[in-house]
Amino acid sequence: MADKFRSFSNKMKSKLLGVLAAFLALFVVLTGRIVYLNVVKGAEYKEATMSGLNYESKSIPYRRGDIYDVNGTLMATSKLVYDITLEPKNILEFDYKAEATREALKEYFGFTDAQLNSLLEDEESYYEMAKKGVSYEEVKPFKDFCETNEGADVVGVKLIERYIRVYPNNELCCHLLGSASNSGGEKGVEEGYDDVLNGTNGREYSYYDAKLGKTNVMESPVNGYNVITSMDANAQKIIQAQVEKHLAKEGAKNVSVLVMEPNTCRVIALYNSHQYDPNDAYDIEACAYQFETPEAFAAFKASHTDAQERDALEGVWRNFALADNFEPGSTYKTFTISGALEDDVIKPTDSFVCDGGQLVGNYNINCHYTAGHGAQDVGTALANSCNDAMMQISALEGAKVFDKYQQLFGFGQRTGIDIPGEMDSESLSTIIYHEDTLNETELATSSFGQGVSVTMIELGTAFCSVVNGGYYYRPSVGVRVEDENGNVIDNLDPVLVRRTLSAEVSDEVKKDLLQVVESGTGSRAAVEGYTIGGKTGTAEKLPRGNGKYLISFIGFAPVENPQVVVYVVVDEPDVEDQSSSAAASYLFADIAKELFPYLNIYRDGEEYTGVKNEGEIIDELATPIYSGEVPENDVAGGEDNQYVREAMEEGASEPVEGETQETEGDSGGEEEYEEEYYEEENYEEFTDEDGDGVPDEWG
Repeated sequence: MADKFRSFSNKMKSKLLGVLAAFLALFVVLTGRIVYLNVVKGAEYKEATMSGLNYESKSIPYRRGDIYDVNGTLMATSKLVYDITLEPKNILEFDYKAEATREALKEYFGFTDAQLNSLLEDEESYYEMAKKGVSYEEVKPFKDFCETNEGADVVGVKLIERYIRVYPNNELCCHLLGSASNSGGEKGVEEGYDDVLNGTNGREYSYYDAKLGKTNVMESPVNGYNVITSMDANAQKIIQAQVEKHLAKEGAKNVSVLVMEPNTCRVIALYNSHQYDPNDAYDIEACAYQFETPEAFAAFKASHTDAQERDALEGVWRNFALADNFEPGSTYKTFTISGALEDDVIKPTDSFVCDGGQLVGNYNINCHYTAGHGAQDVGTALANSCNDAMMQISALEGAKVFDKYQQLFGFGQRTGIDIPGEMDSESLSTIIYHEDTLNETELATSSFGQGVSVTMIELGTAFCSVVNGGYYYRPSVGVRVEDENGNVIDNLDPVLVRRTLSAEVSDEVKKDLLQVVESGTGSRAAVEGYTIGGKTGTAEKLPRGNGKYLISFIGFAPVENPQVVVYVVVDEPDVEDQSSSAAASYLFADIAKELFPYLNIYRDGEEYTGVKNEGEIIDELATPIYSGEVPENDVAGGEDNQYVREAMEEGASEPVEGETQETEGDSGGEEEYEEEYYEEENYEEFTDEDGDGVPDEWG
């Protein structure tokens, strides 16, 4: 027995030694791992552990800067609001706290039992959005209550701060202001000065240090700056009231009014008749004007896609004065004459004979007064808005000089205004004829604003330079930037870009523009007691012969010392004969009667010496440009021109060769076009041996 026991003990001893060796090896490995984790990776794991102990972090929103008008009227501001979220898990943990919380929510925020039952239905949830956009005035009593002993049992209610953009004057100045949301500014000053108006969010958080002590940290937000602008809310109200009155009496597709201070090219007011409320910029109801009938609009609302809705809203937000181009008509004659005088191509006393038209290349191009204005000097030619004289003047200039002044006046270029909306430079360059494309016909028609396309801001800025002594300023809306305490951060001074004219030529053209209003085609824009200069324009829209016109008048006062420029465009007046409408001139006069006194432009006390009787007023009739053959395409840029492209999209057809087209012409008159006056054979006697584009008979 003893031998067996010894034999068993030896085996067991061997096995036990093996087990002990294995445990020892495992112990060594575990010890080594612990040492590695503590010594080598200890700092990393400690940092991760501490990070996991952070128990709260929240963003503190910055306040977007305000926008003011030139008089300090608040146009856009940011209002602090709160979103209320609930934590059902924490609220329902104790019955007494749940009851206290429910009662407080009902008393201070108006929740019903049914609403709270629904919000607290998911008992495991830590987040339920209960109410958005609650004002500070509503939240403060609740916060004060929670600070009391009675309110200490209220749990699981989070108040998340944010700002919403508020426009106190609703739609007033909407196309100048634009709108803003959490994603930033969109259109107008809101987008143009987005980087100035924006700030930087702050942050509030807590963390545990190495000794597990809690530290609270708050990084304050940096609020945005305020922008003071040149827009004038009261001037805008005057314009809006007059346009609305006009539209109630005589509708139109659109009416736009641009008011500028000519000596700086700052924008005082800008109005488009299709308004929207920036407080609710995405309200689809603002798109109703885009549809012919209420039924069509209702069908759109019922079935539109997101992309279609966005396109419709873009049409509402679109700033016509910056974004849309059109043929200006006779307002362009201002620049034809200005350039010719400045380059000494003509003298003010030069005489031009109008007998109703010109033979240019292969085309018979009419004056609006087909019987002919007869002999007239430069001022009379502008007052009568004579196409014939303009064609003769542009022929004397030639393509090089004519295009030189187009570019000096900024046509075919971005003005650089400080709010978005302008077309890109390449597109703008193609919508006027340049030296290399100003052939005889294009040069002739461009001289009276046909075939070229412009925007309101382009023409308005150029006109300011004509009447302010020849200084071309970059148009602008911003005046200065201030911090929230009123300290000036940046003065946004007017930027002089170049000279366009000498002071002498500017004075001469101002006299001519005065003659337009006192005794010419702009007489309907006259206002008793004021010296007003200006120019009318009536441009026929594409396709030619469709009877649709864009009527305009641009004027300034007083002539001796210009303080304001007002440009009025009436797109497709809702009258039987659009070509005879003087809508823009009448609307200018109605605006001027209220706007001028408001802007401290007073009557000079002298009796008005211009045309007084309706029968004495000289009107420019809308007359076909061509007699006989018609060019295949007479608008610069062709289908690449937005103006042409949109006309085609509306179902316009290409002009038919030989079909009579109607021209731009200026407002008014019931006199009928004497169609028989220019038959093709009437031009056979004309010769042009020197090839200057001017029939020899007219010199």
